Amino acid sequence: MHISKDMSSLSTNPAVRFSDTHQDKSGILDLRDSSAPSGNLQVGVASITTLTEKLSTYLSAQDLKLVRDAYRFSDEMHLGQVRKSGEPYISHPIAVAEICAEWKLDVQAIMAALLHDVMEDQGVKKEELIERFGAPVAAMVDGLSKLEKIEFQSQIEAQAENFRKMLLAMARDVRVILVKLADRLHNMRTLGVMLPAKKRRISRETMDVYVPIAHRLGLNNLYRELQDLAFSHLFPMRYRTLAKAVRAARGNRREVVNKILSSVKESLSAAGIEAEVYGREKTLYGIYRKMLDKHLSFSQVLDVYGFRVVVENFRESYYALGTLHALFKPMPGKFKDYIAIPKTNGYQSLHTTLIGPYGTPVEFQIRTREMHRVAESGVAAHWLYKNEGSNLTDLQQRTHAWLQSLLDIQKQTGDSAEFLEHVKVDLFPGSVYVFTPKSKIVALPRGATALDFAYNIHTDIGDQAIATRINNEPVPLRSELKNGDIVEIITSPNSRPTANWLSYVRTGKARSAIRHFLRTANLNESTELGKQLLAQALVAIHLNPELPDFLVDKLLNESTAKSMDELYTDIGIGKRMAALVARHILDLVQDDSPTIPFQQYGDRQVHRPAPVIIYGSEGVSVQLAACCMPIPGDGIMGQLKRDQGLVVHTDDCKHAKRLLTKEPDRWIDVTWGEDLNRRFDTRISVVITNERGALARIAAEIGEADINISHVNMEDGDSNDMTHIHFTIQVESRNHLAKLMRSIRHLNGVSRVTRERG
Repeated sequence: MHISKDMSSLSTNPAVRFSDTHQDKSGILDLRDSSAPSGNLQVGVASITTLTEKLSTYLSAQDLKLVRDAYRFSDEMHLGQVRKSGEPYISHPIAVAEICAEWKLDVQAIMAALLHDVMEDQGVKKEELIERFGAPVAAMVDGLSKLEKIEFQSQIEAQAENFRKMLLAMARDVRVILVKLADRLHNMRTLGVMLPAKKRRISRETMDVYVPIAHRLGLNNLYRELQDLAFSHLFPMRYRTLAKAVRAARGNRREVVNKILSSVKESLSAAGIEAEVYGREKTLYGIYRKMLDKHLSFSQVLDVYGFRVVVENFRESYYALGTLHALFKPMPGKFKDYIAIPKTNGYQSLHTTLIGPYGTPVEFQIRTREMHRVAESGVAAHWLYKNEGSNLTDLQQRTHAWLQSLLDIQKQTGDSAEFLEHVKVDLFPGSVYVFTPKSKIVALPRGATALDFAYNIHTDIGDQAIATRINNEPVPLRSELKNGDIVEIITSPNSRPTANWLSYVRTGKARSAIRHFLRTANLNESTELGKQLLAQALVAIHLNPELPDFLVDKLLNESTAKSMDELYTDIGIGKRMAALVARHILDLVQDDSPTIPFQQYGDRQVHRPAPVIIYGSEGVSVQLAACCMPIPGDGIMGQLKRDQGLVVHTDDCKHAKRLLTKEPDRWIDVTWGEDLNRRFDTRISVVITNERGALARIAAEIGEADINISHVNMEDGDSNDMTHIHFTIQVESRNHLAKLMRSIRHLNGVSRVTRERG
């Protein structure tokens, strides 16, 4: 489908009245011509006339001269280069600059848009750009340019590092991501000429990364259009089928829509409220997600249409809401006040769902003109680039706070893949709004816990958190937060993060801070463990674990690790698998086999590699599993868990056996060391006659055995005269425990003593 200029632009007034035959410009394509977007755009001579016309409405003559200089340089650099569609390549930078001009970005951003591919495609050096166009423009172009792919072992690693580079450049200058989003939008609009596999890959990347970033920055027009374009290439058949159904539904529902529209206008006019009332149709992707999430057929999705009411001021928003509620009955629980509590991306509106004519639910959005501008163009709505002394709007302050959090995550992150993982978590669009004890509002991703809240306030508060109170009730740190909760964190200077915290934190900031602590605390133990594990893996494939210097250099050149100690640490905390590193070393050996002075083990029988020795004092790099609580004397096996190091289970642990079938490659042989000079936690259960002094007799027996009690819990037995007592105790070994259990069995009234598992 040919996308005309007026349909593809990012207008600040996207809504169109239902009397019009076109759809709105909020990312929904005109479905009259075809059922899916196409990249076969008309090929023509590239020109900057349209761009210049747009820029002349807000840039000075001097600025326009700078833009023309950037255009001439870009045109010269891309001379002879063509796009897949056959158009001259320069048409792409011009189109990107036109999108940026819609947002009224400043002259430096427009110049960067025109130059954004010259470093990557034509090898222009950053120094040359600085000399010609200044440091700010050169820095933006550099942030938009991909890194050399030869530095990386895989496409995934290269992609992650490119994203990290771009997002960090964006944290320093938000214009970088605005130009990048404009670049991605034009590429998505012209994706039809690509091969199907490439379409799917680019569309998936768009949906996973660029759509959430657009949403986070409040660029809702862009967000919706990117969603629909990505949807059309990921699921073309579903897109076409849904588009056809929407076209048919328009005619069927026109009577209902017109009736609602006229009723609303009359009621608002009678109340003395001057307002613009628009009908809006949900995006195809929005309809598709609703059908998918709620398991509905298209005919069951009744709120395909909605209405937007735009009023003059804040007070009239609430007057209009009352007028609508008097006209149609509101649906309980379907009112949201995003004016009093804006979304994290600055979005403000009143949302309400009413029961319209014929019992159809109809969604209304009510907002002021200023709110409407922000809702459609987000951070680009008030383009005030960081001038010293200028007052930042609330939205800009929120954006800068988020960008600062990217820098915080970067400082605590080990590599690019992990950084991207944390950022993706924070881009999750759903939010929950909670309050500090001093009534400050904090927005967190849906599903966030009290521990996420603690890290959101400050890393030190998260690291030292020991408990929390939600709405004045004590609850665990892992408790999930709900809208309106008042959250108070209790800290202790002696508290420290544990690997278990990673299993329930939701935000990237919390996850990166915990991983950073686990990575740096007891670093030596993790490094030693990693060294043992790699040596074991090398012996298993018949290689000498003593690596020569030139092979170490070659290994580090092809790895993101800067030293062997860093590589060992990554293995020790479970971030890398020793077997995979060993396999990579074997490949390097085989490449240079004639020159490798290695002791090869040949064809003779190779014994199973020596197990890793467990002393129980390794710190966070080795943990004893809470499900089975192994103690010396138990048969044990070890599981390598990402960012949690080595977790030791008993060899008869049912939970471990289930995990073993899922990830057999992550299990290694382990054994207890000699002369273990420490105590180990375990649990026992005692069933005893319910009489006075029963607990005291057992406690005395445990004390006699030189065993410490760390926890006691009692519950009624199967009959009224029996009691179950559960002890968590600290013993030296399995023999030590066995002696205690024999002593307790001989006590009067004891009917059963067992060691508890799970």
